[in-house]
Amino acid sequence: MSNVDEWKTWDTSVENSKLKGNFESGSGFVFKPKGGPSVNIKLVDVKPNVYFKDETIFPLAKMNGEHWYEETPDGLKITTTMTMTGALSFLWNIIVMKDIVANLESDIHLQIKHALKN
Repeated sequence: MSNVDEWKTWDTSVENSKLKGNFESGSGFVFKPKGGPSVNIKLVDVKPNVYFKDETIFPLAKMNGEHWYEETPDGLKITTTMTMTGALSFLWNIIVMKDIVANLESDIHLQIKHALKN
């Protein structure tokens, strides 16, 4: 969950990502999707190995991702919820979030495969 700098190794839509500081509340990272501009993402709330919430600010909109990691008898359960709010949220949903959500399941499977290798 906290290995932001290796994001591109399990998500083919990512060109680069770089953690600024530690993976903790109030910190953040730079994220660059392939074919898109770099964006700054803030870590709003981090509970190590359990949960984190991130926030990306767009003109007149804000996107939040919430990520839960739960050990179950069947293995690790990962739950991600994405929300977009603000006056232009409908536009940023089409431009950005639609593709994130469409690829979320396959991205999580690749993240799990990568984690099992390490």
